[in-house]
Amino acid sequence: MSLASDQAKPNAAGKPTLYKRIRLDIETRILTGEWPPGHRIPFEHQLMARYRCSRMTVNKALSELAQADLIERRRRAGTFVRRPQHLSAVLKIADIRAEITALGRSYGYQLIDCRRRTATSADRARLGMDKTGKVVAIACRHSADNVPFAVEDRLIDLSTVPEAAHADFAREPPGSWLLHHVPWTEAEHTISAVVADDRTAEALDIAVGAPCLVIDRYTWRSARTVTAVRLHYPGETHRLVARFKGG
Repeated sequence: MSLASDQAKPNAAGKPTLYKRIRLDIETRILTGEWPPGHRIPFEHQLMARYRCSRMTVNKALSELAQADLIERRRRAGTFVRRPQHLSAVLKIADIRAEITALGRSYGYQLIDCRRRTATSADRARLGMDKTGKVVAIACRHSADNVPFAVEDRLIDLSTVPEAAHADFAREPPGSWLLHHVPWTEAEHTISAVVADDRTAEALDIAVGAPCLVIDRYTWRSARTVTAVRLHYPGETHRLVARFKGG
């Protein structure tokens, strides 16, 4: 195959074009921490040799990564990993299963409902979708030592994460699955307090009207919404703690 033809068309199986696979490979190395901030990306000629492709293909992949604020291209110095500008503060997305296990408690998980459906107007507003598409809507419960720890209401945008349509969320919690399968570039947390309605009270085994801590989280990948999730925690047994150091 000539170098001039290595970018354009998906194969018969519908696999991504070569430049997209190069971009995804580099993006994954960055977002998993394999290539930390400041790491020098291999030079273009090295990437050409590694992927057996043209300079045009490599340049297209690197250009998209630069537009996503994942890399910084410095004239004559090379290309380096950068922290996305929109992440001005440290932001950690916790895996509830890992969080409970780290406390030395036994983790439990129950899938309450999982549906693949055409996005409703409420779904589109929540995910910021500008047109009709498909989503996976998930409701589940996490427990610690057989005591309800949190209930989760999640939407996954299938136009961004099509493989989620085939994931087995009865076996693996959606948050854990996403953290292990889908790199993200931007996230937002909103923290609030509410009182438990009938449905939430039943799921958390608390009284109707009891206080709940609520975390609404949105994650994006290169400006495309990955997921929107709302987590309810029993207010009397949960608190958020953040520690900062001055500059």
